[in-house]
Amino acid sequence: MPVEDVAIRLTAAGKPLDTTSNRLGRLLASDPALPIEELRARYARDGYIWLKGLLDPRDVNDFRGWAFSDLAGTGLLRPGSAPAMGLAGPAEPDRPDIDRRLARLVRTARFEGFCADRRLAAFIDAFIGGSSALLKRKMMRLTRPGSGVATPAHYDLIYLRGGSSDLVTAWIPVGDISVAEGGLAYLEGSHTLGQQMERDFSARNADLSPEERISAYNVNMSKGGWVSKDLPDMAEKFDARWLIADYEAGDVVLHSPFMIHASTDNVSETGRIRLSIDIRFQDVDSAIDARWGNHWFPGDNL
Repeated sequence: MPVEDVAIRLTAAGKPLDTTSNRLGRLLASDPALPIEELRARYARDGYIWLKGLLDPRDVNDFRGWAFSDLAGTGLLRPGSAPAMGLAGPAEPDRPDIDRRLARLVRTARFEGFCADRRLAAFIDAFIGGSSALLKRKMMRLTRPGSGVATPAHYDLIYLRGGSSDLVTAWIPVGDISVAEGGLAYLEGSHTLGQQMERDFSARNADLSPEERISAYNVNMSKGGWVSKDLPDMAEKFDARWLIADYEAGDVVLHSPFMIHASTDNVSETGRIRLSIDIRFQDVDSAIDARWGNHWFPGDNL
C-alpha cells in the first residue's frame, strides 16, 4: 500500500521518493517479548526485526543529551536550546571538529556502556543462541536537516568480508527519528538479493589477492562499496518497495548482513538532527574481521 500519510516531500540524495506509489511501504514492528523462535522466523523471512521499546527510552534520551552536550562546542546546535533536543544551529558548523569529537566519543566508557546495554546484550545472546561478541568498531552518525547527506544503498557484508557472515547489525536511533529526519530505509526482501550479489562479487573477485578480495574498494566494486545511490531506480529495477518508519527512543532494528538498506535525507522542518548508532554482534566463537578490531572514525574507508 502507498504511504500517503507521510506529509513531507521525502527524498534520498535529492531524488524524490513518491509516497503515493507502491514503491514505498512501512516496516513491520515487533514486540521484543514475543517468543524468540517467532522473532528468529521473522528475521529469516524479512531480513530484519524492528524491536519496539527494547531499550529504556530514558536511557536513550539521556545518552542523546550527553552526546550533544559534547558536540555543542562545534556550533552544531541552536543557541539556547536543550542539547537533548538536538536542534541544528543557523550557521554551518565546523564539520572536521564534529568528526574529531565523534571519533573521541566512540572511545569513551559511556558510549561503550550504552552499546553494551544489558537489555540489548541479553536479547542478542538469546537471539543467536549463545554468547555474543560486540565488535569494537562502532559508529555514531549525525545528519543535519538540509545537509543533503544520505547513506547510499548497500549491504553490510561488503565491509565485513574478512570474518564470519553469520553476524547481526543493530541500528539504534538515539532519540526519536521520524521519517522526515532521515532514518534507515530497507529494500523489502532484499536479503536474498544481497546474498546473490555477494555470490556474484565473490566469483568476480576470485583472481584477486586475499587483501583485495575482502576490500569494499576493489576493482570489482562500485566506488565506496555502494550498491546504488538512486533509491527510486533500485525500487523499479528490482520491483520492490523501500520500507520506512517513524522510529522512537528505545527502538532497535536488527538486520541481516545481506539486507540492502540506505538512509533518506533529513528534511526536518523543526531543525532536529538525526543521531544514530550502528553496531555488530556475532557469536563469540566465530571468526571476526580483524579490521573491525579497531575503533571507528569518520572517513576511515571501511
